[in-house]
Amino acid sequence: MTTDQYAAPLKNLIFDLGDVIIPIDLTAPVRNFAMLANLPEDEVRALWQQHNFINHYETGLIDDKAFRDHVRKVLYQRTDAPDRWADEVIDTAWNTVLLDLPIERIERIKLLKQNYRLFLLSNTSPIHIRQVNQVLTELGQPTLEELFERVFYSYEVRMAKPSPDIYHHVLAEAGIVADETAFFDDNEANIRAAAALGIRAVHVQPPKTILDYLENL
Repeated sequence: MTTDQYAAPLKNLIFDLGDVIIPIDLTAPVRNFAMLANLPEDEVRALWQQHNFINHYETGLIDDKAFRDHVRKVLYQRTDAPDRWADEVIDTAWNTVLLDLPIERIERIKLLKQNYRLFLLSNTSPIHIRQVNQVLTELGQPTLEELFERVFYSYEVRMAKPSPDIYHHVLAEAGIVADETAFFDDNEANIRAAAALGIRAVHVQPPKTILDYLENL
């Protein structure tokens, strides 16, 4: 990205997590739960949308236990499986959304800490964050909470992108101003919402990766 078009100096970088730092496959959990429940993927997808408990989970309205109980209620009761799904079974299927973490992205972000204040803003769930941090630890890397000055998870702040409220919250809590801040996200709606507030919003789109957008920083 280039910064010379802006009057204010760039001081702060806010990163999304999924498909910016770690690649994701949004279809994988549906596919895996469908296999577990011996149901068509379309039926599982329709049940997700009908009950909307994923949104409730990612905005902190329900906790881990309630999320897993909802999964069991919606899907397990439709199976003839001999054993009730254990927490680990549900967590593993839910975490299949997360693909292999490119270590070079973490290394690049670590270098950026020398010149910028770094923040993370993600619509996510506790199960996913624990898994990402476990992977980072296994790779000998800092956890997300160690990598960034502040992390803002939707389930903790009880707001989600693209609501303008969550961007206002991040700016206020971090003590930063919009026109000195770049925000990297793969979702167009999230980018538009941030840009409307004066944040330097950067739409991360394949085949480019976050490394391409950071090469001039």
